[in-house]
Amino acid sequence: MIFRIDERIVFPDPALAEEDGLLAIGGDLSSSRLLLAYANGIFPWYSEDDPILWFSPHERFVLYPERLNVSKTMRKVLRSGVFTITTNKCFNDVIEACSVAPREGQDGTWITADMKAAYNELHRIGAAHSVEVWQGDALVGGLYGIKAGRVFCGESMFSRVSNASKTALIWLCQTGNYDLVDCQVYTEHLESMGAAMISREEYITILHKTIA
Repeated sequence: MIFRIDERIVFPDPALAEEDGLLAIGGDLSSSRLLLAYANGIFPWYSEDDPILWFSPHERFVLYPERLNVSKTMRKVLRSGVFTITTNKCFNDVIEACSVAPREGQDGTWITADMKAAYNELHRIGAAHSVEVWQGDALVGGLYGIKAGRVFCGESMFSRVSNASKTALIWLCQTGNYDLVDCQVYTEHLESMGAAMISREEYITILHKTIA
């Protein structure tokens, strides 16, 4: 069954999620609710005309930073100095760019106006972070997500030139700040960089350990 959330800041056990990962419906995008969700392996994912839907997939597509596969081509790109990288310099610009660059294999955007406002507030309080990739003065790629312990819950990335989003992800993995990057949804190019599926139970165990 799918649980309906009221004004209380609570979620059902993630193990009760439907086969497609849908766990609950309703509630709001307040910072306290979002932080509780991410701390328990739950995230919102819905379209503009839908109610808020909360997911906890039975498997998670994740990347262990120490298992990151950097191709020879990308090593050459990184050495070339074609890109410069900043973090948390223009979070709103990154989320706006991601909102018009849908995830691989999906139509339209799931980053609604309410989502943008909610994640900008998480950024304001230090819970959401962005990585920006620049070519000269132009923002050409980046990503954003939520920090939960030593897990980076990646929300979305964008690239306006070849290899820009890969550069952002490689930089994130090489900071040493995270034990795991949650990529949420499978893509071929992330798999080529070393991402793989793990069970929700394994994911939540890692998540809770790093938060503790």
